[in-house]
Amino acid sequence: MISLRVLLLFLVLATGSGAKPNIVIILVDDMGYGDPACFNPESKIITPNIDSLARNGMKFTDAHAPGPLCHMSRYGLLTGRYPFRTDVTKWPKQPLITAEQMTIASLAKSQGYTTAMVGKWHLGFRENGYEKPLKGGPIDRGFDSYFGIRASTDIPPYFYIRGDKAVQPPSGHIEAELSENWHRIQGRMRRAGGISPDMNLDDVLPKFTDEATKIIASHDQKNPLMLYLAYPAPHTPWLPSKEFLGKSKVSIYGDFVMMVDAQIGRVLTALKSAKMEEDTLVIFTSDNGPCWFDKDVKKFGHDSQGGLRGMKADAWEAGHRMPFIARWPKKVKSGTTSKQLICFTDFLATFADIMGSDLPDEAGPDSFSFLPALSGKSSSRDTFVMRAGSAAVMTIREGDWKLITKLGSGGFSKPKIIKSKPDGPQGQLYHLGNDLSETNNLYLKHPEIVARLSEKLEQLKESPHRHLK
Repeated sequence: MISLRVLLLFLVLATGSGAKPNIVIILVDDMGYGDPACFNPESKIITPNIDSLARNGMKFTDAHAPGPLCHMSRYGLLTGRYPFRTDVTKWPKQPLITAEQMTIASLAKSQGYTTAMVGKWHLGFRENGYEKPLKGGPIDRGFDSYFGIRASTDIPPYFYIRGDKAVQPPSGHIEAELSENWHRIQGRMRRAGGISPDMNLDDVLPKFTDEATKIIASHDQKNPLMLYLAYPAPHTPWLPSKEFLGKSKVSIYGDFVMMVDAQIGRVLTALKSAKMEEDTLVIFTSDNGPCWFDKDVKKFGHDSQGGLRGMKADAWEAGHRMPFIARWPKKVKSGTTSKQLICFTDFLATFADIMGSDLPDEAGPDSFSFLPALSGKSSSRDTFVMRAGSAAVMTIREGDWKLITKLGSGGFSKPKIIKSKPDGPQGQLYHLGNDLSETNNLYLKHPEIVARLSEKLEQLKESPHRHLK
């Protein structure tokens, strides 16, 4: 009897569609759901290149970061594992991803891909002085090459890394900076610390684009390419170049988003020039929600959250519901939209599906393939679990129902935590189908749903999501 795998292989070969696509992941930093015009028609920021991806690909309107902070989100994206399953606070001192864990890069490498990463890592190195190799980073976790930075451009020390070595050690010093008329986590904010002689924070964005476009232009197309491009923007410090300064209606934040969009345009042009456009799956998304307050919405008339509640670090939707676009000319119908629930942890299973590879049982425990959704079909994920910026606050989503285990945002929005009263709700329950802005807490009205979701949350905290029956 012919096995299903053999039959599928025969069908692939017979249709001549067995070639593996190039994969380019463009992850921006702290961009809100409502910033790109293609997700928010009322956005005051012009984003022509992101909009072109949506026009020529598929928008996902229910896509989620696995955690509402930078390091959480990146850990889940690369490993297919929810970040609450590890201690992500250890990133400044040690690698968060272990040598035994499969990543999207090690998977791709095993399937004949050339793998490259450019940009912000933020998942820790084994640091023992900056004249010595920085172990446990991208090239030790599946990437053939790496050029980037240790973390954000507001977290010192500031220096470039190539492979596993500092290009120049951070032997200099840069003072802290804050911006008047902005919150302390906004504007040109950066922390004081060491900086290498070759680094100018204003140049980081175009430098990363230069590197990414060189990789594309020089790629030997005998093998497919996986490029993970992690821009550290529009995270603080907001540093729009002169070309973009004053071009938006949203001050330096909007100008910086426009600059990010222009960098993305350069990458898309490079793919087209290299004749790789048709054979490349491009995924665009942001790592978590924006640093944008209610007063900013009122002042500029721009809703970075796109109608969602909250901001970066929060359990509320704006903290983790992300703009997400997939463009793949040979497979994805142009100008389409998917309402499929997906999470960044799903990259690993999706890429394995695309490459015709089975994941080992221990790999990607919280990863579900959204390849069917790219063809307009339903995928198998119907539940999503996340820990907010506060370790005490968990959230679980099942269908339209969303449970948050405490009162308050759990993140940067105030109040972070509200003490519950004996006769009041102990947490938050929302029906997102009717209340996407999370304004009507139904916790006391539906105790049976609270009990069911609470039980499932406990099960998922203990067991791999993919294996839970």
